[in-house]
Amino acid sequence: MKASHWIEQAAKAMDEAGLHFGHGTDNPGDEAAWLLLHVIGAPLDGSFQDWSLELDPVQRQQADQLLADRIGKGIPLAYILGRAFFAGLEFAVNEQVLVPRSPIAELVLERFSPWVDATAVHEVLDLCTGSGCIGIAVATYLPWVNVDATDISSRALELARGNVHRHGGESRVRLLQSDLFSALGGRRYDLIVTNPPYIPLPAIAGLPDEYRAEPEIGLVSGEDGLEASLQILLQAADYLREGGILLCEVGESEQRLAQRLPGVPFTWLEFQHGGSGVFLLGRDDLQNIRPAVGRAIAAGRQAAGDLICTRP
Repeated sequence: MKASHWIEQAAKAMDEAGLHFGHGTDNPGDEAAWLLLHVIGAPLDGSFQDWSLELDPVQRQQADQLLADRIGKGIPLAYILGRAFFAGLEFAVNEQVLVPRSPIAELVLERFSPWVDATAVHEVLDLCTGSGCIGIAVATYLPWVNVDATDISSRALELARGNVHRHGGESRVRLLQSDLFSALGGRRYDLIVTNPPYIPLPAIAGLPDEYRAEPEIGLVSGEDGLEASLQILLQAADYLREGGILLCEVGESEQRLAQRLPGVPFTWLEFQHGGSGVFLLGRDDLQNIRPAVGRAIAAGRQAAGDLICTRP
């Protein structure tokens, strides 16, 4: 069977199975191609063109088995293959980390231009690093910077350590276990980049199987999805140098965050290749908005307490 024919059949099977796509691809055709390119050992950079290639029996068997796993298990293909791509780099992944897919990759590839003068950045914090993809990509594309990459999960950091080694980043990427800023002491950074959890707890039950296969600790942030982002807004200024910048992804919680903090001068970024819910704030603004953030946190805790009291 030709590669193109197998991809066509596999895409149809995945479509009919009602699978969800969003962990590296956004449609069954691209997902089938990714799977097959993995089997034949071809790159995923768009350079492969031999779609008339005849699959040998071993390749066909391997591809069919991976397809059966994807359909039968309902988990992201990245977990089945054990790898994913971010900013053009390959990373090992497993069920202990989210599958890399943040639009922040586009910013890293552009060296954060025009929002950040990358030549003035020397120390970067990747908060909630997961697989390490953002921090490692920053160290790769800004080779003059040092990166601290933190996560609350020791299992995530174990995987991230392997990815740091894969990309030769041991001398410039330091991994630290930390609940947000708790283990950072007096460290200061020119840039903090973070993709924290931002999904409301009640929304988890309605997510596709592929998302619920990911670690809940990396997805859920309280009843309204804002707990982590509000804490980051409250504390980030203490960990930024003069002129430093916070870059934070809050995804689908963008509108809720903006409504909770109506006076905050968020700069919401736009992306050429899709994605939203990423804001930028400077250190001075972060200091100025602290009272408003503190009030928002207190109001959220009060609302959560009222909700608990009214539940049967």
